[in-house]
Amino acid sequence: MGLLVDGAWQDVDMRVKDGQFVRKPTAFHSYVTADGSPGPTGKGGFPAEPERYHLYVSLACPWAHRTLIFRKLKKLEGVISVSVTVALLGKKGWEFGTEPGATLDTINGKSVLADIYVLADPHYSGRASVPVLWDKKQHTIVNNESSEIIRMLNTAFDAFTDVRTDYYPAELRGEIDRLNDLVYETVNNGVYRSGFATTQVAYEEAARAVFATLDQLEARLSRQRYLVGRQVTEADWRLFTTLVRFDAVYYSHFKCNVRRIIDYPNLWNYLRDLYQTPGVAETVSLDHIKRHYYGSHRNVNPTGIVPIGPALYFDLPHDRNRFG
Repeated sequence: MGLLVDGAWQDVDMRVKDGQFVRKPTAFHSYVTADGSPGPTGKGGFPAEPERYHLYVSLACPWAHRTLIFRKLKKLEGVISVSVTVALLGKKGWEFGTEPGATLDTINGKSVLADIYVLADPHYSGRASVPVLWDKKQHTIVNNESSEIIRMLNTAFDAFTDVRTDYYPAELRGEIDRLNDLVYETVNNGVYRSGFATTQVAYEEAARAVFATLDQLEARLSRQRYLVGRQVTEADWRLFTTLVRFDAVYYSHFKCNVRRIIDYPNLWNYLRDLYQTPGVAETVSLDHIKRHYYGSHRNVNPTGIVPIGPALYFDLPHDRNRFG
C-alpha cells in the first residue's frame, strides 16, 4: 500500500517499524456543525446543509463502515451522497468502479481516491485512506477521521432527519470515551497490529492484547445488553465493525486465532443483536470484506486466494432481549 508524497503517488509502505504496525494519524479534521461554528477540533466553517456533503467509502474497511452505519441509522441517505470503491486495492490504492456494490466517483469524476486528496491539497503527503467527507461547495475534504465523522452524523444534520437517537449522550460520554480508547488500541487497531506484524514478539504482543480485551468485553456483556448499559451507543458501533469481520478475516488472515467470536456466547449474541438492527445488515458486505483482505494484502497472503468460508449466520435469533 503506497502513499502520496507532496501530491505524487509513491509505491512504498511505511506502516511497519521494528516489526510493529504503526497507523499514521489522519490529516483532515475540520467539522460540520449545525450552524458552521467550530466543532470539538476547533475547526469549523462547514454548516450542515442537505446534499452538500459526500462520503467516499469502502465496504471492506471497518473505519469507513462506521460512517455508513451512522448514515443509515440517522436516515441521512437523502442528505449525504456516497461513492463506494471496489474491493481490491489497485496500483494507487482505493479505486472506483462498477463491480457489484461499488460505484464510480459521481462527484469529481476521479478513478482513484488518491486523486481526491490531491484535489483538496495538491501538496498532500500521507495515506489516501477511507472514509473521506467531501464538501461539494468548497470543493475540499472536510474530514478523513471516522471517529469524528460519525459524531457529525450523530447530531449536526438533525434538522434534516426525524431520527433523534443520540449515540453519544452527554451523561455517558466519559464511559464511552474510556471504552473507545480501550477497544481502539487493542481490538480495532489491535487486529491490524497482529496481522501486519513482521516479528514474533510484535505479533504475540498484539494478538494477546486482542483476546485479553475480548475476554473482558465478554464478561461485561454477560451483565448488560450493550457496552454502556441499557442503550446502544457509538461504542457499540465502533466495536461492531471489527466483530463482524473477525471470524471471516481476522481469525485466519491476521492470525487472531485463539478463539472466534462465535466461541464467545455473549459477544456472538451481541454481534447478531447489532447486525439485526434495522438497516445495518445492508451496510455489511462479506464479499467485499473477504476479497479485499485476502486479495489486497499480498504481503500477508501472497497467493491472493480468497477462502470460501466460513459460514456465518448473523440472522440467527439472539438472546440479548433478556436484558430488556
